[in-house]
Amino acid sequence: MIETLLPSPVAVVEAFTDDPDEPVFPEEEGLIAVAVEARRREFVTARRCAREALARLGCPPVPIRRGPHREPRWPAGVVGSITHCAGYRAAAVARSTDVASVGIDAEPHAPLPDGVLEIVVASGDEDRLTTLARADPSICWDRLLFCAKESIYKAWFPLTGRWLGFEDAQLRLDPAAGTFTGHLLVPGGRLDGGADLVDLSGRYRVTGGLVLTAVTVPRTPA
Repeated sequence: MIETLLPSPVAVVEAFTDDPDEPVFPEEEGLIAVAVEARRREFVTARRCAREALARLGCPPVPIRRGPHREPRWPAGVVGSITHCAGYRAAAVARSTDVASVGIDAEPHAPLPDGVLEIVVASGDEDRLTTLARADPSICWDRLLFCAKESIYKAWFPLTGRWLGFEDAQLRLDPAAGTFTGHLLVPGGRLDGGADLVDLSGRYRVTGGLVLTAVTVPRTPA
């Protein structure tokens, strides 16, 4: 499902169930040594999706460890993103020569819990959500906003090495096109020397009880 939101250089693998007998990949046990069983299952499945996606790029099976901010650490020359929620796990990877960064996120298609919206909106977001809800009340626009900002952050962090708060991106959604743009309210200087990040754009899909979002940052031409 989420592969429809990403360009062809990005390899995607997704899963909808966990295998309770699937073992933890060697060298990753320490990452979930004290995790509850449900967390272990989603971790194992999501990491397996990531290795299957890497295999499509010709990469051998490797442990996917975490960086200091819990971000996945990909093999050299690879960019990627992992997501999981109830009933869904997915990974997307690409060669860094093809794509500068990618961020994906999945959420259940349900309203955000009470009190969450207030901490994830930037200036103007709530007014835009109200307009969207009046036009199409069948979509949980607050959850879509949250999901889109998650994928924006996942694409932002590998390029900048810096935190991006929910309030640091104003979101605009285009229901007719199934796209969104996050206008960044903080400096977007990149570690790779590419053009500063000002807006990050992506695509979304609401299907099968899920909200799916994806952001791809193109490789800056030499």
